[in-house]
Amino acid sequence: MEYPNLKEPYKVLLKKGEFVDESRIGASAAPRVVPFKIYHPVDHDLDKMPVIIWSHGFGGNANGAAFISRFLAGQGYILVHITHFGTDSSLWEGKPGHPWDILQKVKISREDTLNRFHDVPFVLDQLKILAQENPDLGQFMDFDALGMSGHSFGAMTTQVMAGQKFPDVDGSLISLKEDRFKAGILYSPVPIRHLVDESVSDKDIFSSIDIPLLHMSGTEDDSPLEGFGYEYRLAVYENTAHPEKYLLVKKGGDHMVYNGTRGKLGDSDLRETHEDFILKAALGFWDMQLKGDKAAKDWFIGGGLSDYIGERGEFKQG
Repeated sequence: MEYPNLKEPYKVLLKKGEFVDESRIGASAAPRVVPFKIYHPVDHDLDKMPVIIWSHGFGGNANGAAFISRFLAGQGYILVHITHFGTDSSLWEGKPGHPWDILQKVKISREDTLNRFHDVPFVLDQLKILAQENPDLGQFMDFDALGMSGHSFGAMTTQVMAGQKFPDVDGSLISLKEDRFKAGILYSPVPIRHLVDESVSDKDIFSSIDIPLLHMSGTEDDSPLEGFGYEYRLAVYENTAHPEKYLLVKKGGDHMVYNGTRGKLGDSDLRETHEDFILKAALGFWDMQLKGDKAAKDWFIGGGLSDYIGERGEFKQG
């Protein structure tokens, strides 16, 4: 069954800028800069709109996944994309060779990864200031309905914001959970078995996640850099303790479909179908979690999404 709440999309505009964190000084002795790109609807009849953060994958930036955020903004959401310097496209831009070949040789420090995580609560704080200084947009931001999402490395960032444990610089598992988020979407969840001691179980890592999460993957969702198959990603879903957990696995779905670019992957005849699944599942989940919409909940967990996907994928819950 087609998603029942789909409406004629609002016109969507973009707002770009950067936030400067004076409290974090990098190796260059300069404050950390976090560029942002906001998708927001205009000419609407809404009082408030949920705000969703998007975190890019390794080697990406705030320009990725535009098709997802334009769609969601057109349906009454505000999407805030952020660029995480140190794990972004500056690692390969302007260098000879294919980005994937360059990224395979890059070694990311634990500090760079932790800085990526710290970007998120910093951005949430700055959005409150932006809202006050830009009331034409800010008056519609519902900070009581915050969602977190991301692709690949951005999915890992979402996992950490949701409560997943992560090793600090000395290898000790810590929590950087951001309590302001109500729910999240993981586009290609990321296991971290390779980052922790063998004595640490997946349950030790993921069971502390305590917000509703939608996990999306596909049977061809191999890691483009590390080579593991999509089954490895299921550890996140299987060990998350929160009862509201959902898994969508698209048959033939690959890793790059969420970003809107292909990298080294060839064209896929399933791309339009899978993009449609992504958009409808994401909208239904956010409507259910951030707007409390009953029709969305009935469709999402009552069989509507599963019927819509049919034999072209698998949808599980709980």
